[in-house]
Amino acid sequence: MIKGLIITPPVLGRISIGKMVEKNGKRLPEKDDQFTITSQIHSKEGWVKHPLDEQLRAKTPNQKLRSIPVRMLFDDPDLNLRAEYTLFDRQTGRPVCIGDGETCQRRTGNGVEQHACPSPDLCPLAQGGQCKPYARLYVNLDEQDELGSFVLRTTGFNSIRTLTARLRYYHAAVNGLLSCLPLQLTLRGKSTSQSYGTPIYYVDLTLREGISLQQAIIAAKQLQQEALACGFQQESLDQIARQGYANAVFDRDEGDDGMRVVEEFYSKQEEDLSGVEISSNQAIQQIQQGLQQSVSKLN
Repeated sequence: MIKGLIITPPVLGRISIGKMVEKNGKRLPEKDDQFTITSQIHSKEGWVKHPLDEQLRAKTPNQKLRSIPVRMLFDDPDLNLRAEYTLFDRQTGRPVCIGDGETCQRRTGNGVEQHACPSPDLCPLAQGGQCKPYARLYVNLDEQDELGSFVLRTTGFNSIRTLTARLRYYHAAVNGLLSCLPLQLTLRGKSTSQSYGTPIYYVDLTLREGISLQQAIIAAKQLQQEALACGFQQESLDQIARQGYANAVFDRDEGDDGMRVVEEFYSKQEEDLSGVEISSNQAIQQIQQGLQQSVSKLN
């Protein structure tokens, strides 16, 4: 295995609840009230839809894809959902700083350094919306490729908090057999004071329709026994995935997709409001200035 190269689940496509649109000469992210499943091919019109999108949409009453049957690849919740605070360089699409609220890895002129992570609200580098929670959920949709995945990327607090809770609750409820549960991604709407009554949509993870928790637990145990009988080793698969994530010197799994992720991550509207675009060099300068100010106050 090449050292320093993060090894993530093989990605067959993407799951999104929005798209990029052009308004007044600017490309802006536009939220949607349904899921869209795309391939990894990007054309002038946007991401090319995956055949599964049409297949699943045909089964819905109004062609609105608001639930997707999924299976988790791993039993460990943290292997299925990877979430950190992330600050991207908007010019290159590369992350500058990645943290978990306690510690962070930061790319500087001297290489990758480890620092304390006070969270975006308290970090001087993160002011102006520069740093956000960023999560990737890997799920299996096509059981013909049981080790392939579709990735859902989100920076929404509601989606990240809900997905984290669901994965951990289900993991505990079925005694760790998370990969054996029949689950589905569900799109939910809510209104908040910040949305001024306009519905915002977030992603939830539930049992498939018509299946109770008791039925799901029985089905999970049966599936585990069948997998063990044929020699499938879920525990070994989780361990290999864990090693693959840990193989990176600096956690980055977007590949050539970095700039498109940044395009969705930071909207032009946010840039207009903050009046700032940050680059790696600017980030390093801000870090140094913040440290100098802190030392001056102490003295």
